[in-house]
Amino acid sequence: MMPRFLRHALTIARRDLTATVMTPTFLLFLLSPLLMIGFGIIGGLSGQAAGAAGEARQVLVAIVPAGQQDSLRAADRELRSVFSRDSARPKLQLEAPQGDAARQARALFDSDAIEAAAVLYGPLDHPMILRRAGAEAEGRYLAALATQALRAAHAPGVRSTARFETIAVQAPTVSGRGQAAYFSTFAIFLVTLMLSGQAVGAMAEERSNKVIEILAAAVPLESVFFGKLLGAFGSALLFVAFWGTLVANLPKLMPAGMAGALSDLSVAVGPIFPLLLIGYFVMAYLLQSAVFLGVGSLASTQREIQMLSLPITIFQFAMFGMASYAAGNPESWVATAAEIVPFSSPMAMAARAANAPELWPHALAFAWQGLWVAITLTIAARLFRRGVLKSGSPKRRKKAAV
Repeated sequence: MMPRFLRHALTIARRDLTATVMTPTFLLFLLSPLLMIGFGIIGGLSGQAAGAAGEARQVLVAIVPAGQQDSLRAADRELRSVFSRDSARPKLQLEAPQGDAARQARALFDSDAIEAAAVLYGPLDHPMILRRAGAEAEGRYLAALATQALRAAHAPGVRSTARFETIAVQAPTVSGRGQAAYFSTFAIFLVTLMLSGQAVGAMAEERSNKVIEILAAAVPLESVFFGKLLGAFGSALLFVAFWGTLVANLPKLMPAGMAGALSDLSVAVGPIFPLLLIGYFVMAYLLQSAVFLGVGSLASTQREIQMLSLPITIFQFAMFGMASYAAGNPESWVATAAEIVPFSSPMAMAARAANAPELWPHALAFAWQGLWVAITLTIAARLFRRGVLKSGSPKRRKKAAV
């Protein structure tokens, strides 16, 4: 009995193995870890690029008389020799006092020409240092520069006593826009990835219970798909409202330093940005859920759902990689392509809202994305009608018979 039992078991195993391996999606399954790691690296590098978008324009400014500038410049060269590339402070810019030094220092934070991280003014033994929220290290570096310059000019034991003030910057900055653009892209991607997959299981379950066929016999199939899409969106909206309320109140529970760093985030379009962000989340969710509805309608088992969902998930990571790169490089051709491709367009356009002040491209983007929601739903409904309900078969047979 044992050889016969093993022979039957091996026959079943060979059947299942062949059914799994001899499919095009199995190759994607084999490569999925590599692809996801690659897309994760791309997303991480894009996030770093977005965070460092304004670093090239960030400077440290010292407003001192011409006679003290050489000593500060020499101290800056000496201190920078101990920094690695990753920990180096922004470039030092020296300016001569022009009237009221305090007013001159505060005006530098609102300048469009530079992005001042910290500004020093006053006598070097008791300087005043203004710094942005989150730029505490830059302020300490300016204080160390003042001490080093005093020691070089007078005696080794001399030390500067600096006063610090953190100021709230009203003008939007390049780095703040880049970080806001990347965070917006990541938020839309993450929430959409978590919520859009719900439509697959619900559709596959109703197909296995024959409920979808009953609904399709009562109302047009496109109405069934669109109604299910709206129903899934309702539950997703409750999820977003719950967590959005918590995140909106998070700065009140954070330490003052971290809350100040969050306040440095800025967007180009101004107060309308939250509405645009919600709108692009809606379009991203509708697009992805429409695709997953089509997958759920064609898959009859959990195994088929997993095999069909894997390529879509990998495709989502690819779209996120494009959009996150666009967030850090808003003027590149990749950004333009990400804004045009329907499935990356919501994320890329949310990043554009943070980086660019123009509003008219967003009206075009919403119309373009809405068109693709309708196209995706129509294709999914027709695939279900022809592949599952077999509605198109009689016409083809009749035409062939003629």
